[in-house]
Amino acid sequence: MTETQVTQLEKVRAIFDVLHGQKEADLLLKNVNILDVHGETVYYGSLLVYDKRIVALNPDEASIKVKEVFDGQGLYAIPGLIDAHIHFESQLAHPTALAEAMVPCGTTTIFAECLDLLSAAGDDGVRAAQNLFRDYDKLPYRLFAFAPGKKVAAAVTKEVLEMEPVIGLGEFEHFTYSKGDEDDFHKAAWVRKQGGFMNGHWGLTALSDMTLNYLPAIGVSNNHDVWNGDDIEKSIRYGFPTHIKFGVGSSEVIKTLLRSIVDRKFPTENFMLCTDNISVERLLTMGHMDWIISLCTEMGINPIKAIKMASYNTAKSFNMDDQIGSLTPGRFADIVLTDSLSTINPLYVFKDGELIAQNKQMLKHVEIDYSEMCTEAVEGLADLTPEQLDIELLEVSEDGSQAKVYLFDVYGRGHAKFYQEIWLPLKDGQIVQQYEGEKLSRLAVVQRYADGERHIVTGLFKGVYIESGAVATFWPAPYPYFVAVGQDSEEMCYCLNEVDKYSGACIVTENKEKQSVMPLEIYGVMANMTVEELTASASSIDQALEKLGNHNEGEPVVNKLLSLFISLHRFRFMK
Repeated sequence: MTETQVTQLEKVRAIFDVLHGQKEADLLLKNVNILDVHGETVYYGSLLVYDKRIVALNPDEASIKVKEVFDGQGLYAIPGLIDAHIHFESQLAHPTALAEAMVPCGTTTIFAECLDLLSAAGDDGVRAAQNLFRDYDKLPYRLFAFAPGKKVAAAVTKEVLEMEPVIGLGEFEHFTYSKGDEDDFHKAAWVRKQGGFMNGHWGLTALSDMTLNYLPAIGVSNNHDVWNGDDIEKSIRYGFPTHIKFGVGSSEVIKTLLRSIVDRKFPTENFMLCTDNISVERLLTMGHMDWIISLCTEMGINPIKAIKMASYNTAKSFNMDDQIGSLTPGRFADIVLTDSLSTINPLYVFKDGELIAQNKQMLKHVEIDYSEMCTEAVEGLADLTPEQLDIELLEVSEDGSQAKVYLFDVYGRGHAKFYQEIWLPLKDGQIVQQYEGEKLSRLAVVQRYADGERHIVTGLFKGVYIESGAVATFWPAPYPYFVAVGQDSEEMCYCLNEVDKYSGACIVTENKEKQSVMPLEIYGVMANMTVEELTASASSIDQALEKLGNHNEGEPVVNKLLSLFISLHRFRFMK
C-alpha cells in the first residue's frame, strides 16, 4: 500500500476504536442544543470530537473515553460561520491581525480575494502571494483563497493558481470580460482545466442582458454584485448562488437586499452572506457574520435559514459541505455556542474542536511575521503644484452666476449615488461649497506617477467635512492614485506630498504640519500592525479630523476614503 493508503487505514481504524471506547476522543461537547441545518430543527444532545472532526452525535457516554469534557450550559451549538467573499486588503489588517478581530465573532472560515495586494505588488506579485499565504494553516480560521481574476497580469494569476490555499479564480473585471479580453480568456481556461471555482463579479448595473450570459456560460461559480431586488432576481434566474454582501458603510444596501428577499419570497437556499469589504473597527464594534445573521432575522428572515446563509449554503456552494457548514459526523469541529439563534452572541468559538475564542476575546494567538512584505516609498509628486488642485468648473452658465462641478459621495451608499454633476452658485469667481443645505469639502483625485500631463480630477465631497486642514490617502491598485480632502489647495498639496513619502498611508495635516499618520507599509494596502495598533491608528486619524470640524459616523474615515477607489475605478475616474 502507498503511504497515503496506510495513513487513511490508520485513521479509519482509529475512528472505529474511538466509537467503541478503545481509544480516547479529544473532546465531548455536552449539554447543548444542536442546530441541524439539514432538517432545520434543534435537538438537545452532545458532540464527540476526534482528530479535529466530529465523529459522533449523542454518543453513549458510558462506553467512550475522552480527554476533555466541555459543558455547553444548554447553549445553542451552530456551525462555525463562513464569510463567502471577503477582500483581504479591505480591512487593512494582515491575516493574523484580522483573526484577532474576526474569529471572536464566530467566523471560522473565509473565502478570500487578494487581488488588490497582488496588483499593488506588480512584478513582485508572485512573491507577495507566497508571503501572504505563508503559514496559512497556522491561522485560527480556515482560509480558502482565489487567484486574481482582475487587476493582475495573467502570468501572475497562473502561478498563484498553483499555490495553497488557492481554490480558484477571483472576480473578473466586467469592463474587460465584456469586451473579450485575451488575458481573461486564459485565466478562465486555466481554472476550468483545474476544475476550480470562479468568483463572479457580474456588473448587473453596467452590462446588457446579452452580455450577462457570458459568466454563467463559462462556468462562473457565484455572483456577489447585486444591489437591489431586480438584480437578485436576474442573478438567481441565471443560476448563480448569490452573495448578499455587507460592505464598507453599506448598511443601506444590505437592508435593501434583505427586504427584497423577504418581500419577494426568494428561496433562501439561493443565498450566502458575505462582507466583501469590512473594517476591523466594525468587526470589533458591531461584529461580522454574527451581526449580519442578526440583521437578517431583524429584517424578517427565519433565524435558522439566516444561519444557513452564513454556513451550510456557502459550504454546499463550494462543494465543501462534506467538510464544513454543519454539525454532523465527518465535518470539522468548527462550532459556535450562542445563547440565541435570532441574535447571534458567540460566547464560545471552536475550530477543529479547539476552543479559540470566548466572550468576544481571542484565546489562541498566532504570530506570523509579515515584515518581508513591507515596501519603501517611490515618490511621484515632486512637481505637483497647488494650482493643479483648484476645483475644475465643468461648465459655466451664460450669465456667469453658476457653474457645474462634480459631487462625489462615499461608496457605501451604493454605486448609483457615487457621483453626479451639479450646478452651484459662483461668488467672486468661486464656487459656493454648499449643496442642499449641506456644507461640503473639496476632493482631489491625483495620479501618483505622471507620464506627461498628470491626471487630476477635482470636485466636492459629501463623505468627510473639515473646516480647515486636509486629509489624504493612497491606493495602488489597479492604478496608483491619491485622494485628498480639504478646503485649500496649498494645504491639500502639502498633505499629498507627505503621503507620497510612504509606500501607502493616510495622513491628516493642519497649517502644513502633520497631525496624525497611519502608515500602510505592506505594498501600500496593509498595515504591519497588531489589531490594537491598527484600531488606535485609525482612531487617531478620526480624532485629528474631529478637531478640524468633521463629525464621523460608521466606518473610520480611513476606510471611507479607501473605499472611494473602488468606485473611482468603476466609473473610470482613473487612467
